[in-house]
Amino acid sequence: MIRNILLLAAGMAAAAFRLTAAPPPVHIQNGWVQGIAQNGLTVYKGIPFAAPPVGRLRWRPPQPAANWNGTLHADHYGPTCMQTIEPWMGPLHTSEDCLYLNVWTPAKSPRARLPVMVWIYGGGFTTGSTAIRLYSGEQLARHGVVVVSLAYRVGPMGFLALPALSAESPHHVSGNYGLLDQIAGLRWVRRNIAAFGGDAHRVTIFGESAGGISVSMLAASPLARGLFQGAICESGSSFGPTRTPPAPGENVQTLAQAEREGAAFEQRLGARSLAQLRRLPAAAIQKARGGRGEFWPVLDGRVITGDQYTLYQAGRYNHTPVLIGTNSDEGALFGAPPARAAYIRGVRRRFGPFAGRILKAYPATAEGWRQSSMNLMRDSAFAWGTWAWARLQAQSGKPAVYVYYFNHIPPRPADSPWKNAIGAVHSEEMVYVFQHLNQSPRLPWTAVDRKLARDMSAYWTNFAKYGDPNGRGLPHWPAFTGAQPAVMHFTGAPQAGGVANARDLKVLSAYFAWRRTPQGKAWVKLHETSAPPSRRRR
Repeated sequence: MIRNILLLAAGMAAAAFRLTAAPPPVHIQNGWVQGIAQNGLTVYKGIPFAAPPVGRLRWRPPQPAANWNGTLHADHYGPTCMQTIEPWMGPLHTSEDCLYLNVWTPAKSPRARLPVMVWIYGGGFTTGSTAIRLYSGEQLARHGVVVVSLAYRVGPMGFLALPALSAESPHHVSGNYGLLDQIAGLRWVRRNIAAFGGDAHRVTIFGESAGGISVSMLAASPLARGLFQGAICESGSSFGPTRTPPAPGENVQTLAQAEREGAAFEQRLGARSLAQLRRLPAAAIQKARGGRGEFWPVLDGRVITGDQYTLYQAGRYNHTPVLIGTNSDEGALFGAPPARAAYIRGVRRRFGPFAGRILKAYPATAEGWRQSSMNLMRDSAFAWGTWAWARLQAQSGKPAVYVYYFNHIPPRPADSPWKNAIGAVHSEEMVYVFQHLNQSPRLPWTAVDRKLARDMSAYWTNFAKYGDPNGRGLPHWPAFTGAQPAVMHFTGAPQAGGVANARDLKVLSAYFAWRRTPQGKAWVKLHETSAPPSRRRR
């Protein structure tokens, strides 16, 4: 009895403490929002930035969120957008009603005007969630920035293109709803972030993999102009030409081709009208999708206005500083073909007249063909596009370009499928960027790992603050220029060096240049119906 009374008293005292320690609510465009105090930060989870894209709003651009009465208690993540949850992501609740964002702020007053970092998750435009533990922004916020993570529709809900959807659109386009969600989230930041102590005119977008590809696309989209002042892209870009079927580094398709594929998907669902499609359960639509990468952003002439490589050549992009880079063994995550002969066939099928040059750069020797196949995936899907981005933007002389190469091998669990990878696998840099080594306490992290995490998070947040990653106590990171193509190598201690694998990247550059010629376009068109779908990148 006495024990119960003591427990009750302790609970009441704790509740009273929480009440007195709770931060005051803030007022944004839609109403009052109550956050939670968390170790010196104020955290807001599950703030709607757009109306639920359900019913008649399914496959439409995001609409404004409704106002609310009273105070919204933003103390838990919103639902994850419709997808198949992968085991590593953890237990997540999915729903079509998913356009929510989260804020971590160290500001003590709206007058703080701190720089803002907006995180865009990856997942091959098929999966991803702001509720994944790794993406929590508390450690980055402790560096003096406001961190926002926003959700966007993925898979068929985010990227289905159909002739009927294009016909009902005032812009006569369809398919890029997920990117429009991201733009809506950035517009929300522009209107509301001052209430959280953020500076709406010092916003940096950052993302990895499909999130990095999104950053690349937003960097060239006129719809995103002025919504951010810096861009960080980890293992992603979109500088290849359109291709059907898509291939790593050439993932974007034309709107017409995406509409044809969307019509085939509609037929697979057994629907005969948009009204029928919009009445189908979301789970049934998700179940009908094919493999990873079936749905992807498309060249619609509105969000994505053209071939990004040629847009940059013409100076038609959003001129902001960029921090971009790749990992040394990205391709290990995606594995190798089942046999040497399959690798050779795949190279010949994709590269056609260039296959000989590709196989010379990425040889199919009995001992090395597996690693060659993964290196080709790394360079064609990630490294070449990053290199092209750096060179194209550096040609103008401004804004500044900072390039990295992550080659630090972290400790890996004994059951890791890539425990024998010779370099840093796709996505392995993120635990350092978010400074979340503590989320895997059983791994044998070293002092080198901990310092690298501190350094990388400092570089990233410095870039958000100043448009330059350099700062006190950090090795100097030189800008990438045409005269000095400097790259910061993260292999233990950061150290400036040159472009890794430059010789092989030049071979790929020749291939992509040929692909843009009439001969290259004609060759792909001739072979597009006979080639099987290629692996998309994550």
